[in-house]
Amino acid sequence: MIQYQISAFDPKSHYLKVTLAISNPIQPVQNLRLPNWIPGSYLIRDFAKHLTEIKVISASGDSIELHTIDKSNWSFSSLEAVTVEYYVYAWDLSVRGAHFDESHAFFNGTSVFLEVINQNSQPCEVIIEPSSVTKENNWKVATGMPQKQVDDNGFGLYQADNYSALIDYPVEMGTFTEICFEACGVPHKMVITGIFECDETRLKQDLIKICETEINLFGQPAPVEDYLFQVMVTGSDYGGLEHRNSTALICSRDDLPYKGMGKATDGYLQFLELCSHEYFHTWNVKRIQPKPYQASDLQTSVYTNQLWWFEGITSYYDGLILHRAGLIDTQTYLQILAKQMTRVYRMPGRFKQSVAESSWLTWTKFYQQDENAPNAIISYYTKGSLIALALDLTIRKETKGKKSLDDVLLSLWNQFGKSQTGLEDGQIESICSEASGINLTPFFEDYLFGTKDIPFEDLFAEFGYQFELRALTSLDDLGGALTNNSNSSADSASVNDDNSLPNFLGANVSPTLQGTLKVTHVWNEQPAYHAGLSAGDQIIALNDLRIDTKSQLEKLLARHDNSKPLRCHYFRRDELRTTHIQLEMPPKDRVTLRKTDSQNKTLTWLTERA
Repeated sequence: MIQYQISAFDPKSHYLKVTLAISNPIQPVQNLRLPNWIPGSYLIRDFAKHLTEIKVISASGDSIELHTIDKSNWSFSSLEAVTVEYYVYAWDLSVRGAHFDESHAFFNGTSVFLEVINQNSQPCEVIIEPSSVTKENNWKVATGMPQKQVDDNGFGLYQADNYSALIDYPVEMGTFTEICFEACGVPHKMVITGIFECDETRLKQDLIKICETEINLFGQPAPVEDYLFQVMVTGSDYGGLEHRNSTALICSRDDLPYKGMGKATDGYLQFLELCSHEYFHTWNVKRIQPKPYQASDLQTSVYTNQLWWFEGITSYYDGLILHRAGLIDTQTYLQILAKQMTRVYRMPGRFKQSVAESSWLTWTKFYQQDENAPNAIISYYTKGSLIALALDLTIRKETKGKKSLDDVLLSLWNQFGKSQTGLEDGQIESICSEASGINLTPFFEDYLFGTKDIPFEDLFAEFGYQFELRALTSLDDLGGALTNNSNSSADSASVNDDNSLPNFLGANVSPTLQGTLKVTHVWNEQPAYHAGLSAGDQIIALNDLRIDTKSQLEKLLARHDNSKPLRCHYFRRDELRTTHIQLEMPPKDRVTLRKTDSQNKTLTWLTERA
């Protein structure tokens, strides 16, 4: 048995105190290590950089010399029981690390628990110890880790089967709001930390629908005895990370539903999609898994091209689940899907990097994106979700509606997920063909390993939907069908007949506190590129007029005669420069989806919801 003790030591210094007890060293030289990355987030994060004051103490109270092997590995010599004491600096407000202040404490096991090499298969006990700050503020504990002996607030003894399980149970401590419910008879809980207002009843009802829809998709019983959503609320953050019976989420307080809210806001739908996405990972990632990740010691990068399935398919189903659960109607779903597709069609990098390569190089190119990312790479989340959509439509079409992507998903669940048998690269593509009865090899060669655009216009037409690419109507146009206010900030008399802006800059800009427009991204071979503008440049004037808001820029683009170049003054670093921009017509890269009147009733994809 390996035992850990952790306490919220000092909120001002943000230190968590950890004690590791090794009662039975099994070799003269004992090795310790901390993971360098956390499952589900593929970036070397070097969590050990936050550890300090590590010391080893014998059973008799003597200090034992500790040797640092490298950035995350240590060793010491002893054959008697020892304790290892250290502190963890917890100031990463994200779902991946550890954070601790006067308001709460949160940590993942990968950030705080040293692994005892060669004893990592042993059961692990964790004592979450109350401290002065937890007692004074009456904090509670929320974690998916199995309880062994805890008090009314959740402090006390927990146990995990082994080290791999131990680091898969994040812990939240604080005065959080609790929402408890059952889905298909399984106890669920959401704990929400932060300053917020929320219609808890509505959120609870919507979560039940999402969870039950997903459980019933894969089939009862659910693979968990209970489930926990841990939510941190901030001003503008967004993200999630899956675990075996829980998920850690972070969201904007504006994304939560408020009492009196009628139609769901875009922010709330985004939050529900996030919940749907991470909950879906309970099956598709935590149990249906890539074999290379199963064998990883979390020290070095592990490579696979399978993330198109694990994140792309999940990204396809997260919104689809909202529709199947009756939380959104078909029109709303098509709007959400069109915006998701637009994120792919706006990226010229989709012609330079395949989705398989995007997965393989996630450690650098995807997780360490720079200002040139849109020109050079594609996301296995977004493009992967389009592959999932195309697979679903293709299977339904070729089997005349007898099979769908659901059948592939269930085949993987029954063959691999229930037994947690890892999948080798290439197996998923073969199973897609086997489960559907269709030779999908050419499909994957073109769209997974190649960089061709998927023929969605033809695919959607088979099911009575119209896929269309149009030009942007405003600088904030994210795709989807046009709305009445889609041109609200431009001069409506100056736009084209199709409501698109007549001019295109070919760059993303963001207003700064200095009263400039900062260039954040420049698209290759577009007007800003040809004019020599680069990411980081700060535009101060166009045609000798100060410009400091996107609204001003949009009005100028709507009115300008593009036969004449724009004179642009800008700063690069602290140097004033001048260039001329020859504007062009905007490309057609915004997606709209519509249901047509002549829907083919023999092929169905979506069913109407109330």
